[in-house]
Amino acid sequence: MLGALDRDEMTVARPFVVLRRGAWSSLADTTQIDVDEATLARLRGLGDPTSQEDVAEIYRPLTQLLHLYMANAWQLREQSNDFLRLKVRPTPFVIGVAGSVAVGKSTTSRLLQELLRRAPGSPRVDLVTTDGFLHPNAELERRGLQQRKGYPESYRRRDLLQFVVDVKSGVPRVEVPVYSHLIYDIDPTQTIVVESPDILIVEGLNVLQPARIEPDGTSGPAVSDFFDFSVFVDADEVDIRRWFLERFTALRDTAFQDERSYFKQFTTLSDQEALSFASEVWDGINGPNLRFNIAPTRDRATAILRKGTDHSIETIAIRKV
Repeated sequence: MLGALDRDEMTVARPFVVLRRGAWSSLADTTQIDVDEATLARLRGLGDPTSQEDVAEIYRPLTQLLHLYMANAWQLREQSNDFLRLKVRPTPFVIGVAGSVAVGKSTTSRLLQELLRRAPGSPRVDLVTTDGFLHPNAELERRGLQQRKGYPESYRRRDLLQFVVDVKSGVPRVEVPVYSHLIYDIDPTQTIVVESPDILIVEGLNVLQPARIEPDGTSGPAVSDFFDFSVFVDADEVDIRRWFLERFTALRDTAFQDERSYFKQFTTLSDQEALSFASEVWDGINGPNLRFNIAPTRDRATAILRKGTDHSIETIAIRKV
């Protein structure tokens, strides 16, 4: 099918095929996997303009490509089990979604979950964010990492890896800690239970990080080693920074107003003071994390969704099989 596309609509950037939006949308068949406007409004992040048009032109073809990957992955596992004479329950297809703070990866993850749930057979699709594997604030403070929250070292990486290994290995019930954006910390009273999903989506800033090299030069497995497919949501840093500042401003008038919110303290600042504070957070924490930790993992993804300045996806890069 790719051979039929106009050369101006597709480029090959080893090891990716890069398609413009129009060429990508033309790959979708007539399968009607849609979400209504009310559902889409619930799935969108604050300030994210993802539309019904985006669902049709971007996410429907992506869902169909995922179906191809899933069918082939499950067939290979079945054949391998037959060859090895193993009788084991099918294991989940695991999708990783990575990208910067404020780039829209949460909307992408929730939308993929909803669309995949609506596929034939109504597969069970669970979504877990890596925020639940952050060290609690007290531990970050003890380690001197409070100003590096979201960096690879601020996570309980062994626990995150064990979670993905357990799910991928077919463990029937796995509990996941919950991060509360309200209290800006791990909520010790809550857990998420993952019970044998057909598909698991793992969303986080650093889910495509390679394995850490130990002092003796050895390395173990990485979380991404257990992904069957991965998506990186990409954009220019100048745009992501602007989206972050706009979101922070909007949150001051909404979620931050909750008396229980950790961020309630910032609602008393003037608009200029709040903007200055948010800029310092980006320039001192989120920006460097993007440049040094997150962006370098982009080319490890199976698919890269590249956004323009208006938050719309302009090109889709797919790793050549």
